[in-house]
Amino acid sequence: MATMHHAQLNATFNGVTVDYTGTKVNKFKGIKYAHISARFERARPISGEELSGNIIDATQYGPRCPQVDVDVRHLLRIPEDFEIKEEVEDEFECLNLDVTVPTDITNNQKLPVLVWIYGGSQAVTFCSSASGICDTTRIVAESAKAGKPIIMVAMNYRLNIFGFGDGKGTAEVNLSLKDQALAIDWVRRYIQGFGGDPENITLCGESAGAVYVHAHLITGPPVKRAILMSGSLYLSPPMPVQLGKGLLEICESRVQELEGKSLRECSQKVFKQMLTENNLSRCWMQEEDVLANWENMPERVDEVMIGETEFESVIWRRGIETLSPSDIISIFTEPNPELGDKIRKAYHISTDRPTSSTLGALDLLHDTKFTLPTELVSEKLIANNKKVYRYLFDEVNPWQASSRAHHAVDILFLFGTMDFSHNPSAEALGEDMRKRWISFVSGREEPWSELSATKKMFAFGPYGESKEIDQRQLAARRRVHVLGLLREVGPQVYGGIANKLAAGKISLLN
Repeated sequence: MATMHHAQLNATFNGVTVDYTGTKVNKFKGIKYAHISARFERARPISGEELSGNIIDATQYGPRCPQVDVDVRHLLRIPEDFEIKEEVEDEFECLNLDVTVPTDITNNQKLPVLVWIYGGSQAVTFCSSASGICDTTRIVAESAKAGKPIIMVAMNYRLNIFGFGDGKGTAEVNLSLKDQALAIDWVRRYIQGFGGDPENITLCGESAGAVYVHAHLITGPPVKRAILMSGSLYLSPPMPVQLGKGLLEICESRVQELEGKSLRECSQKVFKQMLTENNLSRCWMQEEDVLANWENMPERVDEVMIGETEFESVIWRRGIETLSPSDIISIFTEPNPELGDKIRKAYHISTDRPTSSTLGALDLLHDTKFTLPTELVSEKLIANNKKVYRYLFDEVNPWQASSRAHHAVDILFLFGTMDFSHNPSAEALGEDMRKRWISFVSGREEPWSELSATKKMFAFGPYGESKEIDQRQLAARRRVHVLGLLREVGPQVYGGIANKLAAGKISLLN
């Protein structure tokens, strides 16, 4: 058992000590950071007075928010025999976090802190620490072994309709974002007691987690660094409140049928049944004053690492495959025939080429939701004198190479919890990736060349190779020539096409 007295809180935390290949870390799990008084109400942060004098059991992971059950092995191609532990769910106890700390930190040492926000389409928990897939042990252990020790914090927060909010009465919207803000504030207030530096925080998230990180950079207090892995507010921008009302009405009607109670008053069991029946595995943020004009608001951060995988649009593949070439062409050309036709040709979409048309639609989704946004965010940051480190993740799935370097595959390499002994190149690439993440978080050295200074970026893969690449090599890996056309036609045109293609087509079971 790992026992730590937190002087600031006057509380004792009992956690666990884990040995990773000879390097030990202490893990303090399931620490509650806020109270939820009632469904759809804003959470209240836990005060130091509430914890003072207490002995806190931090040996078990805390509950996650109730949600549709999604088998993450599908998308990640994790062997089906790998056991993923079932996680406890509780809407009122899901605001908890885990702190992973090197064991050999000295008194008064202030370590850099990496705060992780998981993804999952803002509706489900896609690979938590508790699942074993995104366990923070290895990253922290390797940071200590490299002489660049960091602390890592991973949080749970409200998801789907629980985090959406209904906006009625005193209730608010975007509770997921507000829960996370409370967790980040908890880190600022109390991480020093674990040996962390509250002035040296890096926010990191993947997919929906990256969307949230970007939102925190717009709405929250400044942080030192941020890492946006496969996501930004361009991927899932705040949507009109009216759109959310339609979703809430559907949910309200169903729980009334099932239990005769309102969405606010029905049981967790019926709430989850409603989520499952409606397959609510995707959600979004709602428009709110603090997020207004986000495209033009400066990010409150000093340095940003930002990147994408080679095949992000896999999450729409099964849905896009249901569309005929004529369906796809009509989506491209109906609003603006002239400009739509130019884009259609650039993506090789044609009535007599069904496979090419499917791939072209997926390519457009990748470019408009990931590659172009990466460029837009980078350009704005650089214009505001921020340091930007861009990367491409092009290493294929370690178990099924034909799946390509698909959306979310990079988290397998970053956390390194899976057995890659059959694939030594994948194991080596993961080690290099973690080394560069640790360098960035520690602030001691650049992970690779800064984008504005050299126009260079970093490429992880393919074939187990990691190296810096220039603009010419970027053009060989991404559709740089088409990005120019997209900029020319403008976001109203390409965004309209992308949103129609993507509507109702996303799935984490591709």
